[in-house]
Formats: sequence, structure tokens, C-alpha cells
Amino acid sequence: MSHITLIRHGQANTHAKDEASYDQLSALGHQQAAWLGDHMRATHQHHTRLYTGTLRRHRETAEGMATGMEATEDARLNELEYFTMAQALEAEHGIAAPSEPAEFVHHFPKVLKHWQDDRLEGAPERFGDFETRIRDALAEIGQGTGPALVVTSGGLIAMTMRLHLGLEVQAMANVALAIMNTSMHRLHPIGGTWSPVMFNAVPHLEHPDRHHAQTHV
Repeated sequence: MSHITLIRHGQANTHAKDEASYDQLSALGHQQAAWLGDHMRATHQHHTRLYTGTLRRHRETAEGMATGMEATEDARLNELEYFTMAQALEAEHGIAAPSEPAEFVHHFPKVLKHWQDDRLEGAPERFGDFETRIRDALAEIGQGTGPALVVTSGGLIAMTMRLHLGLEVQAMANVALAIMNTSMHRLHPIGGTWSPVMFNAVPHLEHPDRHHAQTHV
């Protein structure tokens, strides 16, 4: 088993109201990715493999990092469809989607809870299927040779922490909300299982001139 470093994509379109319009990096998102790549080269971080989901924001982040590796795309590394499920939650249960960014932190846990309880008929996949595809994808990546980089999304990283720390869905939501753009999260094989040894690391954004780039959305 080789260690895996998960990376959340750079800042996407913060004004989006649907999946398609969200799926592109902002100017800051491109800069975050470039800074992360610079940091990894400056600190001589060694990885032999690069994986991404199939979403545009994953590809753009990986390209901006300029690792020199060709990415293997895997749809199992794609994000949950929050906007789609928010629309289903409103249509089926009368719980309105957020109109202001500050409302998102209260809305997101409701979406996850209804999804986990199988109470969203409009969800594009079941909660358990999301869980399974992530577990299977990471297991396959972990069996490969050499350290791996995985460029993905916050919901997938939060589910990974749920799987390996036994988190309840509210705690998973809290984890997801905390994850910053282009943050690093590392899993090491310890005792035959995966153990999180790094969470939400943004050393490339710690300089005072870059504090503005420590974004969550």
C-alpha cells in the first residue's frame, strides 16, 4: 500500500447556482493551483502517480500544478452533486436552497442527512453508492506502486475521513465545510488500514500576502 495525498481543487465559480456553471476555476483558483505546484517542487515532494476526477475543475487544478505527470481520470473521484440535491430537497421537502453564502453552512448538513436517509428521490446517486465508489477507487489507487496524488473535491475528501474515522454524517458535514481550496490531506497505510496523517494543509498559502487565498468556497 502506498500513501495517498488528496487535494481539493482550486476555488471554483462562487456565484454558481447549478453543477455546470460551478465546474470551472476562478482566477484565484488557477493561482492557488500554481502556488501549490510551486510549493511541492520547492519542497521536493515525490509522487509517481496522478489521478483526478473527470470534472473540469479537477483537470484545471492538476494542469495548474504542473506536476509533469499525466493524469489518470476516474469518474469515481467526482464530487457529490450538491446543487442537484439542493433542488430536490426544495422540491420534495420545501427546504429552500441558500440565497446567501452564509446560509450554506446550515443547509449542507440538511442535504447530507436527507441523502443518507434515502429521502431524496431526485438524488443522482444513493449515499451508499457514493461511499462505495470512493472506497473502491482509493483501494485501487492504494495498491499501485509509489506515492499518489489525487485531485478531487471537498465532499469526497470528507467522505474519505468519514470512512476512516467513523464519522457520523453531521461530523462529515463539518469536515467538508472546513476544507480549503487546494488543501492537502494524506492517508498512510498503518497496520494494514488507511490512517489520516494530514488534514487541510495549505503551506503554500501561509505567507501573509496569501492569506486572502485561504478560501473555502
